[in-house]
Amino acid sequence: MRRPRHLTPNLLYGLYQRSARSKRAIPSFIESLGIDASEAERPAGVYRSLDDFFTRRLKPGARPVDANPAHLVSPADGRVLVYPRIENGRMSVKGARVTLRELLGDAGRAKAYDGGSVVVVRLAPPDYHRFHFPESGEAREAEKIGWHLYSVNPIALQAGAPSFKNKRQVTQLETKTFGALLILEIGALGVGRIVQTYRAGPVRRGAEKGFFRFGGSTVMIVAPPGRLVLDEDLVDASRAELETLVKM
Repeated sequence: MRRPRHLTPNLLYGLYQRSARSKRAIPSFIESLGIDASEAERPAGVYRSLDDFFTRRLKPGARPVDANPAHLVSPADGRVLVYPRIENGRMSVKGARVTLRELLGDAGRAKAYDGGSVVVVRLAPPDYHRFHFPESGEAREAEKIGWHLYSVNPIALQAGAPSFKNKRQVTQLETKTFGALLILEIGALGVGRIVQTYRAGPVRRGAEKGFFRFGGSTVMIVAPPGRLVLDEDLVDASRAELETLVKM
């Protein structure tokens, strides 16, 4: 029997982080996690709650966007793992095995991307938690998949938490250079809400797509077969299951 939604710990936790009472935690949050608050759009004292600061925008120019049309832009700040080719629709992320069918929630769509490439960007609490379009193109409406919330921490993944079946949203982005990309935002423990701020239609690379509420989370890009060449340094590190810190 499911616990009523209004009593779930995740919901209560989220409500507290969005309350005015949580504002007092902002200075210690910044200091303990080593956050560069000077990048934020507004002074730290102006934010109304911890969640308000967590979902902060950055100052214009804080994340210059690569204009080279041959390059795919990172959709978020975070720790990246890359997979040059998904064999038989299966991949392993930090010891957790996941199939494209489980990830995308659609067997037909998963089959179309078998043999393609995947980029996984894991966001941690200190990170800037808005996500962006990795390329210009035509974006469809985001589709919601999944209901549960598990941690995306590597320890939780290695312990077998089915984190990539979490609440997630998938958006198809039609591009000229990379084909039809799939962008997935995956919620985690403490992040029951993924907020999309874009409108379906033409979008430009680097434009804001949305944000995660308080907690950790993950953004994934799935590219069709043969459309994305991943840098060898990222490939080598990912084979060793070493995450590489990147900025949007």
